[in-house]
Amino acid sequence: MVGSERRSCAAFEGSRRIAGGDLASVAAEVKRVLDRGERAPVLIFDDETSEQIEVDFRGTVEDVLARLRPAEAAPADEAPRGPGRPKLGVVAREVTLLPRHWEWLGEQPGGASAALRRLVEEARRANADKDRVRKAREAAYRFLSTMGGNLAGFEEASRALFAGDAAKFDRETEGWPPDVREHALKLARASF
Repeated sequence: MVGSERRSCAAFEGSRRIAGGDLASVAAEVKRVLDRGERAPVLIFDDETSEQIEVDFRGTVEDVLARLRPAEAAPADEAPRGPGRPKLGVVAREVTLLPRHWEWLGEQPGGASAALRRLVEEARRANADKDRVRKAREAAYRFLSTMGGNLAGFEEASRALFAGDAAKFDRETEGWPPDVREHALKLARASF
């Protein structure tokens, strides 16, 4: 959870937004709401991905916040390294290619790994806008399906989201609870 207490999120008690901001301040507010004995379910969503964030609310507010902080870094194992790549953040994984692909990669300057890294970087740059829209759409849909899945207009709003039709999305969510609608519009805006 390194850095997790700093990520931006929003919390809802039922359909009412009760907090927004960094995880630590949102968790503290949610804990206060839970301690008052509120009955509606409380959900916390990551603002970037709309994935639900699980927080252990046992104990005091201080206990909750202490669990969110990253554990003190344990001393790294500084055993002498053998031959091979230095610690550069390189991650080895399996890639399956046809023989002609391996031949072409082997002929590239720097070898197969360097060529693959160049290809990936080029693709990331070329598709940055499409990837941003896709991620925004996925985040908006994740929130919609959790918070609005049973609301009138959900299916049409989802279709409008994936069609990129902001006006229809706005119309279909008009009757939704204000806080849910506002957050859904904020998330969906990035995909239109």
